Amino acid sequence: MAAVVTTLAIAADHPAFDGHFPGRPILPGVVLLSEALAAIEASSGLGPEAWTVANAKFLEPVTPGAALTLSHERLASGAIRFEIRGAAGVVANGTLSPRA
Repeated sequence: MAAVVTTLAIAADHPAFDGHFPGRPILPGVVLLSEALAAIEASSGLGPEAWTVANAKFLEPVTPGAALTLSHERLASGAIRFEIRGAAGVVANGTLSPRA
């Protein structure tokens, strides 16, 4: 399967930015992962019951208004590898494993 590229649109006023952190808001990793998983589900037709999060790494903070692009692809093993990029490069990546 070729890589699927999607824009992740997270509003600059998303409530998760409030209090995380005062004076320098960043998007919590759980919200970033949730947005990525929703986009992968929408494009692959797989629901959350089809896989588990094998790993996820958050490499750079995401600030309000950041332009983000999600790229994901299915591997020969059935796993899905994903990467989220911002203006400065990769902000997160990970792998979803199919449930047995």
